[in-house]
Amino acid sequence: MYQGCFLHPGTIKSNITAKKLRSCMFHGKGTDSTNTQFPFWQREAAMLKQQLQSLQESHRRMMGEELSGLAVKDLQGMESQLEMSLRSIRMKKDQLLFEEINELNQKGNLIHHENVELYEKVNQIRKENAELHKKVYEIREAGAANRNTFLTNALTIRENPHTTIHLQLSQPDQHEATEASLQSTNLGLQLH
Repeated sequence: MYQGCFLHPGTIKSNITAKKLRSCMFHGKGTDSTNTQFPFWQREAAMLKQQLQSLQESHRRMMGEELSGLAVKDLQGMESQLEMSLRSIRMKKDQLLFEEINELNQKGNLIHHENVELYEKVNQIRKENAELHKKVYEIREAGAANRNTFLTNALTIRENPHTTIHLQLSQPDQHEATEASLQSTNLGLQLH
């Protein structure tokens, strides 16, 4: 056999075998020996066909089909193989679920921390709003108190007509008295 064109019998991947054969023929290796290698390739194809049939039969049996020709020992072997497979599948499933639970717990913790931060921000904004509201009403109340004081003084006189009003006589200023007498004489002269 030529070096580089020899393939081990029993190889499962037929596409690699076909590629190797084409490569050998393309590069001129084995063109004379193609007739001598033909039986080898026939055996290789027959072995691959047999392996494929065996794998298909095994697959059908694992799926619970075509079990009629099997002995108890064979069925027990298949059962133990399926149990081992189930165990490894369950372990893998449990591992994936555990990882997913951990990931969800981490996301839950992050969301909880974000909620706490948002709650604190909302409380801070509420405090600021309450302070602003208080300041606004203090200003309004101060303005209203000034108005109310004026109105209260004016209303107390009107509301209670029985309030005693104390009047006092006072002596006019000398200068004011002279002006008042001059005005009265001027008025008298104008009327005539």
